[in-house]
Amino acid sequence: MSSEGPLPLIVSSPSGAGKTTLTARLLKEIPQLRFSVSHTTRKPRQNEQNGREYHFVDRQQFLGLIEQGAFLEWAEVHGNLYGTGKAELDRGERPRGIIFDIDHQGARQIKSAEPDAVAVFILPPSMAILEQRLRGRASEDEETVQRRFGVALREIEHYGMFDYVLVNEEIEEATKQLVSIFRAEECRRHRAARHAERLLAEGRGFGGSKPPAVFAGGAPPSPK
Repeated sequence: MSSEGPLPLIVSSPSGAGKTTLTARLLKEIPQLRFSVSHTTRKPRQNEQNGREYHFVDRQQFLGLIEQGAFLEWAEVHGNLYGTGKAELDRGERPRGIIFDIDHQGARQIKSAEPDAVAVFILPPSMAILEQRLRGRASEDEETVQRRFGVALREIEHYGMFDYVLVNEEIEEATKQLVSIFRAEECRRHRAARHAERLLAEGRGFGGSKPPAVFAGGAPPSPK
């Protein structure tokens, strides 16, 4: 775990690439992760609950929150407004990491506000498979499918701003890759620097009123 606080992990993708499924699997695999619940003006899909997948609000409420400066980032996507509330970072608990399920516009804003954030972009194996996945959603009509497919190409153009690019061809393998990214990022030198420096201070006798007992007689004993 980072000694500097929770690791902000951005997960983004074109619609239908599997972002929601992969973030749900990551939450199950890594303990003490927290999902950042965004606000949106789109209608809930089947089985979605207010406050779990999203905070569902109408357009007027969303615009009011913008005026109040309540968002860390916000953007209009597919004709709907989406935003990450600043309160998501200000909660009292200290999780291991915070997952942001957002598009490339939101990713750019969060990376600007939180330079330590790690951004992952998920790609489909092919555009034909992406279209199949979009058509497989019972909640989407033909007009919505066509619009989302068109936007997907423009979203993929922004892959270069992300730290990692993951191709979701097989869900089990993609899950392992996403878990590996999170665990590797936890081990970055700068995330553990404070802990390492604290250990050095303790070893030199600055961590208390006297040096640790192992160093009391001089050099530490040689390993057997």
